[in-house]
Amino acid sequence: MASIIVISGEHKGEYLPLGRRTNVIGRAEALPMQILDDMVSRKHLRIRYDENTNEHYAEDMNSKHGVIINDRKITGQASLREGDQIRIGQTTLMFTEKDFDDRESALEHYKKVGERQRPTMIE
Repeated sequence: MASIIVISGEHKGEYLPLGRRTNVIGRAEALPMQILDDMVSRKHLRIRYDENTNEHYAEDMNSKHGVIINDRKITGQASLREGDQIRIGQTTLMFTEKDFDDRESALEHYKKVGERQRPTMIE
């Protein structure tokens, strides 16, 4: 269905399968994805699935430092697209519409996306 992959920060390499439910990401211990980052609130980011639109949406949960998607601070909720980069505190997450069997396959996907985004050097 969809996943979040941590691409920078202390938890780089972790991933969270999103499924068709609401997920909260932050510093609190009880959350499905805990991000230990001093600039991340206990409940920082909510990602929810909408069955009517078949899309995932990100929402800032009134965090102190905000949620930035693709270098733009969001207010309210924002629709997520393949490859979107979400920054919370000093941690960057990547949204993908793919599911993974394990951590290694999630990291392999990120590695391939990173290679596609790297510009070609012209001499």
